[in-house]
Amino acid sequence: MIVSRSGASEGWDVVLVGGGIMSATLGVLLSEVQPDWRITVVERLDEAGLESSSAWNNAGTGHAGLCEFNYTPRRPDGTVDVSSAVRIGEQFVSSLGFWARLVERGVLGPPEAFIHSVPHLGFGRGADGVAYLRARWEALRGHPLFSDLEFSEDPDVLASWLPLMFEGRNGNEPVAVTRSAQGTDVDFGVLTRQLLSALQQRGGVVRTRQEVTSLRRHGRTWVVQVRDRRTGHRRRLRAPYVFVGAGGGTLPLLQSARVPEIRRYGAFPISGQFLRTDRPELVAAHRGKVYGHSAPGAPPISVPHLDLRVVDGQEALLFGPFAAFSPRFLTRGRLTDLVRSVRPGNLPVLMAAARDNRPLVTYLIRQVTQSADARTATLRRFVPSASADDWTLMTAGQRVQVLKKTGGRSTVGFGTEIVTSAGSLAALLGASPGASTAASTMLDVLAASFPQRMPEWAPQLDRLAPSTQTVRQFGPDRLGEEVTRARRVLGLLPG
Repeated sequence: MIVSRSGASEGWDVVLVGGGIMSATLGVLLSEVQPDWRITVVERLDEAGLESSSAWNNAGTGHAGLCEFNYTPRRPDGTVDVSSAVRIGEQFVSSLGFWARLVERGVLGPPEAFIHSVPHLGFGRGADGVAYLRARWEALRGHPLFSDLEFSEDPDVLASWLPLMFEGRNGNEPVAVTRSAQGTDVDFGVLTRQLLSALQQRGGVVRTRQEVTSLRRHGRTWVVQVRDRRTGHRRRLRAPYVFVGAGGGTLPLLQSARVPEIRRYGAFPISGQFLRTDRPELVAAHRGKVYGHSAPGAPPISVPHLDLRVVDGQEALLFGPFAAFSPRFLTRGRLTDLVRSVRPGNLPVLMAAARDNRPLVTYLIRQVTQSADARTATLRRFVPSASADDWTLMTAGQRVQVLKKTGGRSTVGFGTEIVTSAGSLAALLGASPGASTAASTMLDVLAASFPQRMPEWAPQLDRLAPSTQTVRQFGPDRLGEEVTRARRVLGLLPG
């Protein structure tokens, strides 16, 4: 371990800013291909994986395109575009393969601590919703990643799949459900800490309570100024390569570093809220993650879902999301975060975003001002018998939506976006599907950051974490074998 006095400099090969799932994944991948590199992770909170990766700061869905409607938009002719769902499914195979290989090697701890088998279901209501769900199922079921996807309108089948949702439901409304037994619930906070523990065993250094106060480039070196939040001591970390995976704190750091690639990027924070119940009889009656349709005119981030969660061995149900507002970019950020992010270069984007995304603005206003009764009414669209006394409102993590110009229009980014600068700095912006794509996304970061080294690294990386390109080239039989092997190693299948 490198020791420094207050104000002294430390030399590293790689500095990873932010102790979340992305930095943890990148650190392990780098330690695999360059075991001689000195790698350090700095995290501002008391422990790694407590911000966006924390189990209660996200829905815990292992996003694989199995049930999320926002990844399968309907075309004008009524057919469904499934290309995004397939891509996300391929990305999740990469993550599953990565985790399984680490478990096989004894690098990760017990998989039951961070991943569980939880079916994923899609819920269509009304004649139009049922027609869409059927079209979605028909478009997906021929792909090997979705071969187990079932569709039913039979009331008895639906009641057996989802007893909590179909108890007392009015039988006059057309409804349908798709179901995949391959779904998962993932505790990304536990997984993050297991990955960082593996990195430390390989010689990496993880420091918590370290706040990055400045990021500057000096020649071919990046200088990361950090302050120890316990002692107040300051130090300079010098490295030829820096990755910023600080969630909502990423854009402000890139702005402070004067990274030209993000001058016109804006950001807007949205808090997520969920209704939660721990009542055993309710949890026992709902064994899945069920995604439905957004309300008419609502943005993709508003897709309602009712989720079985497994956190620290305890089961609970979450329903949401309900949007709230805080100007903070992190759950424990500053009230001035939003204001401080406004610069002359991105002010036009921010103003245009309000003009071009009126449905999102309207949705946020309605969400922020809605009553507890209104939230319960929304829940009852999924659980007709729900009693408000059984559910508690909880606030989840902050999501910073990226605002940028696309085709002359200011858009709100929905996804994960990689930013690179000078070939020596990379950063991650955006949210969903986020953590589920960590392995493939970090492989993309390596390819963008170290193109000259990838020919040497690629074979080793592909054995550890198959890229989406590799997954895409698998034939149906090989793909099925890979998924089955990974699921068995991770304890998601018997045997």
